Amino acid sequence: MEFQPFNFGAITIDGVTYDHDVVIDGGRIRKRPKKASKPWRSGFGHTRLSVHEDIPGNCRRLVVGTGQAGDLPVMEEVRQEAKRRGVQLLTLPTVQAIEVLGKGSRDTNAVLHVTC
Repeated sequence: MEFQPFNFGAITIDGVTYDHDVVIDGGRIRKRPKKASKPWRSGFGHTRLSVHEDIPGNCRRLVVGTGQAGDLPVMEEVRQEAKRRGVQLLTLPTVQAIEVLGKGSRDTNAVLHVTC
């Protein structure tokens, strides 16, 4: 996958610009469905990443881009589930997450937050 420089509010992957959070699962890109995590939104101002979402866990490494300033909260249950599955979990500001993904690691999936 080829990533363009990250801009607040949008991400461009393989020439396609997405103006919403994305999930990369097995090389496929889809919109992050946040609805299942909405009950835990209060206190953060935006929807944190929870195990109730369809997080791509069938991999050796999961990269979570936590937004421009790194403000996307990742619930402890996500960390515990990754550990239980033997998945290396990297949580980084989205710019750094894109750098990691751009190095082309096999068996890596991602959740990328495009704001905050």
